[in-house]
Amino acid sequence: MGKGKKEKDTTTNDDCWWWLLQKGTTAVFVTVGLFALLVRVAVSLHPYSGAGSPPKFGDYEAQRHWMEITINLPIKEWYRNSSSNDLSYWGLDYPPLTAYQSFVHGLFLRFFHPNSVALFASRGHESYLGKLLMRWTVLSSDALIFFPAVLYFIIVHYNQPSRSRKSELAWHIAVLLLSPCLILIDHGHFQFNCISLGFTIGAVAAILSGKDLAASVLYCLALNHKQMSAYFAPAFFSHLLGKCLRCKHPILEVLKLGLLVLGTFAAVWWPYLYSTQSILEVLSRLAPFERGIFEDYVANFWCASSVLIKWKRLFTTESLKLLSFTATVITCLPSMVQQIKSPSSRGFLYGLLNSSFSFYLFSFQVHEKSILLPLLPASLLAVEEPFMFRWFTQFAMLSMFPLICRDGLVVPYLALLALFVLILNAPGQHRATESNYFHKYLGSATMFLILCCYFVLHIVYLTMHPPEKYPFLFEAIIMNLCFSQFVLVTLGCNIKQWLLNKPANLEEIEKKHI
Repeated sequence: MGKGKKEKDTTTNDDCWWWLLQKGTTAVFVTVGLFALLVRVAVSLHPYSGAGSPPKFGDYEAQRHWMEITINLPIKEWYRNSSSNDLSYWGLDYPPLTAYQSFVHGLFLRFFHPNSVALFASRGHESYLGKLLMRWTVLSSDALIFFPAVLYFIIVHYNQPSRSRKSELAWHIAVLLLSPCLILIDHGHFQFNCISLGFTIGAVAAILSGKDLAASVLYCLALNHKQMSAYFAPAFFSHLLGKCLRCKHPILEVLKLGLLVLGTFAAVWWPYLYSTQSILEVLSRLAPFERGIFEDYVANFWCASSVLIKWKRLFTTESLKLLSFTATVITCLPSMVQQIKSPSSRGFLYGLLNSSFSFYLFSFQVHEKSILLPLLPASLLAVEEPFMFRWFTQFAMLSMFPLICRDGLVVPYLALLALFVLILNAPGQHRATESNYFHKYLGSATMFLILCCYFVLHIVYLTMHPPEKYPFLFEAIIMNLCFSQFVLVTLGCNIKQWLLNKPANLEEIEKKHI
């Protein structure tokens, strides 16, 4: 009894979350969630992509235009070039579930402010009420999809009643709901990544709780909202296949999952299944090969190596498509093989991180914003890999810094970076020590030097002008520094995945949560 009281007193004195933990998981989630919503509202008061920049503006106008198109044209014409739908002006280039989301949000805008989605007349619409309603669509999407998915994951993840895990629970909720990169892109730059990422988190939680059929449906919804969700496909495929192969009737299990996936896709694509041409019209919009292998300065292999090898000049688009596909598959394979041989909950999370990094580093036409995909599994692993998560998130933010500056979001960027540092260093956390490979391979002096470069680059980019001969010098330096750190993280996490203990049978897989 005395020992228990002593432990309780220690927790009360040292743990900054103790007053919340006494009220239970729901109170913790609601409290942190309300604060996270407030932060999102504060960020949304700042500019967005393409604000006041005609003729095409930016991502904000793209999302608004999709709402305009979907509520004013028949569903069969949404992806078809016509006099009413000029695909060269922000034509729909995401899967049908995004189009349906745009339709629902378009109805909302038309109800309160018809001028903001009037066909043709609303191009470049930037009224105060229109912007307020647009911001509300993202905020409500976050609250209705991303937040419940995080709660589902937390409930599954923290199903043991030990006090230390409860303390980690509060910290983990804060890490997931206050992700600075996601908030900046969705509520600053303006996108709806919260929907596809929310479906993905729901799918992950369903797999961790043994609900593989539900997980398959949720992941298919994520894939049908944004095709970049394919970054996670190797991890889902290999983990589910590994589990099926350990069942009594593996072929039957594979068939069940396959039929469910096909059924989900058929339901989402139903309006376009009436002809092959209609399907191809949609598919052709989802693969932007005409843009080249990379765009702007993204911290991946093709852009980083282009300093020495001029890929776009030396190779045709067809050759680059084959090269990028081959590189992506080869770098995914080790993680996939490990999960097929020995599927486990924790290995699955590492697999999500490793497969998404393979796509980010080597696939065709990657954008700076795509760093949100590997950031998601890194956030889910934040308690097990706190140092890796902190290191990765810092450089993920830096990799987006030029984009954030173009959008006029420097103030919320710096504020969210400060908030992120405060959360990471909250007292009373039981920090894991599993990420020592950073110290082992880099050394303390090297890591200190890298961090100095990290902070100096922010100051240099904001206060200095590059030489006229090299106008994108600072972007190139930022991109190469971030690329080097991303390679380090993905190598370390691939090694960690292969070093995991291998569960012996399916029963252990089902019982062993993270």
